[in-house]
Amino acid sequence: MIRYLILVFALFLFPLTFKLAAAKDQLVIGITQFPSTFHPNIDSMLAKSYILAMTRRPFTVYDVNWTNICSLCTKLPTIENSLAKREITPDGKNGVAVTYTIHPDAMWGDGIPVTTKDVMFTWKVGRHKLSGVGNIEFYRSLYKIVAKNDKTFTLHFDKLTFEYNSIGGFELLPAHIDEKNFADPITYKNRTAFDADTTNPGLYFGPYRVDEAVPGSHVILVPNDTWYGKKPYFKKITVRVIANTAALEANLLSGGIDMIAGELGLTVDQAINIEKRHGKRFHIFYKPGLIYEHIDLNLDNPILADKRVRYALIHAIDREAISQRLFGGRQPVAHTSVNPLDWVYAKDIPQYKYDPTLANQLLDEAGWTMRREGTRYNRNGEPLRLEIMTTAGNRSRELVQQVMQSQWKAVGIDVRIKNQPARVFFGKTVTERLYKALAMYAWISSPESVPRTTLHSGHIPHKGNNYSGQNYTGFKNKEMDTLLEVIETELDRTKRRKLWRKLQRIYATELPVIPLYFRANPFVIPKWLTGIIPTGHQYPTSHWVENWRPK
Repeated sequence: MIRYLILVFALFLFPLTFKLAAAKDQLVIGITQFPSTFHPNIDSMLAKSYILAMTRRPFTVYDVNWTNICSLCTKLPTIENSLAKREITPDGKNGVAVTYTIHPDAMWGDGIPVTTKDVMFTWKVGRHKLSGVGNIEFYRSLYKIVAKNDKTFTLHFDKLTFEYNSIGGFELLPAHIDEKNFADPITYKNRTAFDADTTNPGLYFGPYRVDEAVPGSHVILVPNDTWYGKKPYFKKITVRVIANTAALEANLLSGGIDMIAGELGLTVDQAINIEKRHGKRFHIFYKPGLIYEHIDLNLDNPILADKRVRYALIHAIDREAISQRLFGGRQPVAHTSVNPLDWVYAKDIPQYKYDPTLANQLLDEAGWTMRREGTRYNRNGEPLRLEIMTTAGNRSRELVQQVMQSQWKAVGIDVRIKNQPARVFFGKTVTERLYKALAMYAWISSPESVPRTTLHSGHIPHKGNNYSGQNYTGFKNKEMDTLLEVIETELDRTKRRKLWRKLQRIYATELPVIPLYFRANPFVIPKWLTGIIPTGHQYPTSHWVENWRPK
């Protein structure tokens, strides 16, 4: 009888053990957003970057040590190794010619080699003013490309910048697939194969390719047979989108997902609770980095055009209390967009402490009078009413919204909350500047990233440029424009630090944005998984997915 029971138990245990073992050749990742597009150069959205990083490789990338290295290229060009050379442009400017070679074995998933034809096509798309590509300044400055052969090419820029050999944003497009869709540049962003034919293997040349994409639900990745690098371990990776962070946590604990991406996952308070209750099952670590949570102010709104109102908004919220009470002090208050971890951070810039008395005084001076019901009105009888938007389902942001809404109400500012799914919020509302007043989200950047696309007046999205650019506030400041242009071309680090200090002072003084805090992303990883190393900057952990594997 005992022997029989042992046999039955063994038969029961075997399929269970086999199932668990088999499951380890597949990985299910939970994130909170679905990409608004899969096109690598249209719309800036971390969800897209996280997924595409497993299917592609940029020419250059910042590694975990914040060092610029080659990824798709074979050797990083420098002036010292003569692959980068100073030159005078046809217009008499101080330019630079930078030569790259594509990895000789790089091949699209349909077997077509990655070549300089793709380089030329990508440049063609980026150069067109109506293509909808975000980083328009990069393509404007890149005035010529010379293809030496199928794999080697030289980029000619009309200025020599301190980051002349960092071209991680120059994401290749497959000419043999997408060129026909660019016949009409205005409609290209709606016709690109990245969205019309997302599972086409020819769109990808990384360790994985997209095998299935269900909007708002999930993306399935399978190994790319033409990948030239280290063979990835997992036979299938499923990226599940669970917008509500409470539901995301529940799925993790129930086994519906294996891990939560630190880049787009749980709030700090949730991670702390999981660490206390389930620390034996998961490795949980908190990575501070260049992730800047803030509120964009639509400066076309006449209420927000008044700087006194902008000052009142920031003085009325207790950002230090938000950091301490909601995030256990792990997410420090931000005073500008530059993180103290970055070497160009300036300490002696204007800082706005919680001061509701001063906020009331500023609003009085701006002509907003408090009435009995607790809301301020102007001389025309119009209420001081604003709308704040962010990504729906993100518990952390929604909590912060509610705290700020209450604190603003205390000084007579009536702020209404109107949130949207991330795909709508980033895909249209923010990129087309359709938000009426306040938009809360995060920018994630690389080390010493010049914020030209977000602060230069030439990068304000509008219908005339097919909503290219990322200056979503509509900020216009001549001194800022000049600084952004000069910083890029200043090679002396000491001089550049001084310029960065001026930039941060203007930013803090003009206040086109309300800085909130620098995020510390909690990574929740099962203890059986290794190889995931957070970077703390815009290039996510998934860029090194081929290193992920069970212990």
